[in-house]
Amino acid sequence: MKIRLAAELQKDSIVDGEGIRAVLWTQGCAHNCPGCHNPMTHSFEAGALINIEEVYSWIDKLEGHDGITLSGGDPMYQPIPCTKISQYAHDKGLNVWCYTGFTFEELLKLSNKNKNIMEFLKNIDVLIDGPFILKEKSLDIKFRGSRNQRVIDVKRSLAGNKTEILKGYNEDTKKKEQKVHVFI
Repeated sequence: MKIRLAAELQKDSIVDGEGIRAVLWTQGCAHNCPGCHNPMTHSFEAGALINIEEVYSWIDKLEGHDGITLSGGDPMYQPIPCTKISQYAHDKGLNVWCYTGFTFEELLKLSNKNKNIMEFLKNIDVLIDGPFILKEKSLDIKFRGSRNQRVIDVKRSLAGNKTEILKGYNEDTKKKEQKVHVFI
């Protein structure tokens, strides 16, 4: 089985989810959000087709990582290989975060026609959903580019049959009051 990627696995990211992460940049996205930080990943013909076994070998070489993040492009356009990679990462003790331009609710509707999307969702721990909206861009939010995007606990959402926002990740960092204790 192959997956179309924009690049090899990026190690040691601290901006693509909680903890130290490895990021897999998928190739192909039809959202074409104005202001996207990865427009080179939009083409469905660019990038390279890689055997998922090679991706497995990249994961096997990771040290000190908390998880992997699937981004792109949009991983939802390649649900079968992304599911396999997510399962492999879980087997290795890594958590899985995924970025998508679709909303969680759109993905649930799409999964009625394409069961592979639901299978992929079941193998994601945290989903950052929604298109990037330039007028809602903010540097004061964790792990998101624009305020409309949400950080979703996928397991709880699927179990409870409603969208569950991951606590502590959808607030502006500037709005949080920070207490500083000085010890002399």
